[in-house]
Amino acid sequence: MYFYLIIKYLIKNFAGSWIFYTTFPKLPLIKPEFKNIAQFAPPLGFFIGTIQSYIFLFLITNSWSIYASTLICLASGYLITGGLHIDGLMDTFDGIFAGKKKRLKAMKDSKVGSFGVQALVFITLIQIACILKIQNLIIFVLPICLFWGRFSNLFFIEKFKYMSYKKKSISHKKFWNGLKKESLISIIFLLIFIAYQLVSITSQAIIIKFLFLILIGIFLSYSIPNILGKQIGGFNGDVCGASVVLVETTMLFMHAILL
Repeated sequence: MYFYLIIKYLIKNFAGSWIFYTTFPKLPLIKPEFKNIAQFAPPLGFFIGTIQSYIFLFLITNSWSIYASTLICLASGYLITGGLHIDGLMDTFDGIFAGKKKRLKAMKDSKVGSFGVQALVFITLIQIACILKIQNLIIFVLPICLFWGRFSNLFFIEKFKYMSYKKKSISHKKFWNGLKKESLISIIFLLIFIAYQLVSITSQAIIIKFLFLILIGIFLSYSIPNILGKQIGGFNGDVCGASVVLVETTMLFMHAILL
């Protein structure tokens, strides 16, 4: 009975995560809950990255240019997430450069400032360059980069207090069960991914690079939200979105360098 309740609880929160983090249709026959949805964000990121990768590869094999395929690959990610994280990136950078007193007000403002636009252009150009470098290896790279981006939010929620510019706002922190419990699904998913890669990879040099990139992923997933949290003084939806984009972009860049 207890096991059944846990599975039911997980399925409902997964349905909530599916709605919150993507623009996909609601899962049928499941009533979603939104209490502990962050725990499903990293595997969902991996799934989204896989879809984007197959879009890129499909276009390449059907005579689309590498440049057009790259742009549509990135655009598909914005479409699937509804631009949730990139919006947070722009708002966060507007807030950082607005100064401490005006930070939350700038992040709340629906208008995008110059620093937000610069952040968007800078990040987008880096992502384009990295995909052009990676090309057909994208299916091995993009999914895990998106996984790490969303994994960073688990560290963020664990370490920092929630800030809101609304009087009444529901936070991931309210139903947080601690990093060990909230990261368990992602860790199991990651271990399965690592085991599969170690069995599949035959070159010792590639295995060393792969394990090194895993360590980099852990480091960036912790350090980037730590820097942002100290800079902002806590976390909210916008800063979590910024952390996702910055971590996945940095990981994409590291793969482009090492592979």
